[in-house]
Amino acid sequence: MPELVVVGLGYVGLPLAARACEAGVRTAGLDVSPEVVAGLNAGTSHVGDVPHEVVAGMVAAGFTATTDAAVLGTADTVVLCVPTGLTSTGEPDLTAVRTAARTVAGRLRPGTLVVLESTSYPGTTEEVVRPILEQRSGLQAGADFHLVYSPERIDPGNPSFGMRNTPKVVSGCTPLCAKHGVAFYSRFVDSLVVSRGTREAEMAKLLENSYRYVNIALVNEVALFCDQVGIDVWDVLHCAATKPFGFAPFQPGPGVGGHCIPVDPRYLESKASAEGFAFSTLTSARAVNERMPEHVVDRAAALLSGQGRRLAAARVLLLGVAYKPDVADTRESPALPVARGLLSRGADVYFHDPLVTEFDVDGALLPRVTALQPELRAADLVILMQDHRSYDLVQLASSGCLLLDTRGKTAGAGVTLL
Repeated sequence: MPELVVVGLGYVGLPLAARACEAGVRTAGLDVSPEVVAGLNAGTSHVGDVPHEVVAGMVAAGFTATTDAAVLGTADTVVLCVPTGLTSTGEPDLTAVRTAARTVAGRLRPGTLVVLESTSYPGTTEEVVRPILEQRSGLQAGADFHLVYSPERIDPGNPSFGMRNTPKVVSGCTPLCAKHGVAFYSRFVDSLVVSRGTREAEMAKLLENSYRYVNIALVNEVALFCDQVGIDVWDVLHCAATKPFGFAPFQPGPGVGGHCIPVDPRYLESKASAEGFAFSTLTSARAVNERMPEHVVDRAAALLSGQGRRLAAARVLLLGVAYKPDVADTRESPALPVARGLLSRGADVYFHDPLVTEFDVDGALLPRVTALQPELRAADLVILMQDHRSYDLVQLASSGCLLLDTRGKTAGAGVTLL
């Protein structure tokens, strides 16, 4: 019987389960997807940071994945790692959190430790998860079971920091809850940071990503200004980054992507608005960041116009549609609004990405090419959206194609930087 059940076996839950198994914790996983469950039980990973051989080792050590909630009834610890995205109107969507909490509540036993790792606004643990668990189970948090919030800090593709050596923030509904959370995570995480309460831990997670969001917006707006007045923004950033104190370098780009950076500030904005507080910094940052894909499309049209061509009917090749380098993750990728903008202006758009096999744009798959060199020659314009390590940037810059580099990584006569 498992000591730990991880609910949600995606980009957060599977690395957690893998690290727990590595530390000798008897672990099982619960997921709503039969395909995910079947793949994991066959030793196949669907998450880039967890190789197939790691999953095979987990299974050999006793790990099992299931869609049957009965597995919760035997666990000492249950960790919720379910997605927290946005609704179609851009509001926080806690559907998966509420559903998972109801599922756990139906199997909750006295003495169980329940942890929420999903990112959400301050108050989610106490005001959303706790009432569901208590009302449906008849048990009381802090007395009959232990309730903890410990925000995930997963950085896909990061070779230096993983679950073991990334400090883990742990908080509890009561001091005793926090102690149980510390005892659990200390089994496989090197450094723990105990927060005063769950609201502080929830806010800390939102601050981490909002900090990045705001600073990305700042350099994006600097890039827009520099473009307007003829200043080399990349040289500006290079010079500023040499200061050894008081400056943290960020890079402009075609927008922001991933599950966290574009999403988490919206959770903070929404909660602030509900409390009668206007987070004007985040609102302004969002306006800048959401403007960048349109700026890329405008630059594309201007480049082609300078060659005596129009964007309509032009062959445009997007290089790298993942949201960050060297991952296959396209969640909230800025390549989506860029592709959408190009298509709306009549361009013939296709993509190359060594890691992404399918890229959906509003229900239609964007054509994918695999042979890069002939496509570079055939394209009217090439846009470097993501600088995967597998791209030979020197060769790309010297290929003779008209190149718009949104990442500032290339140089040459045919290269235009964002």
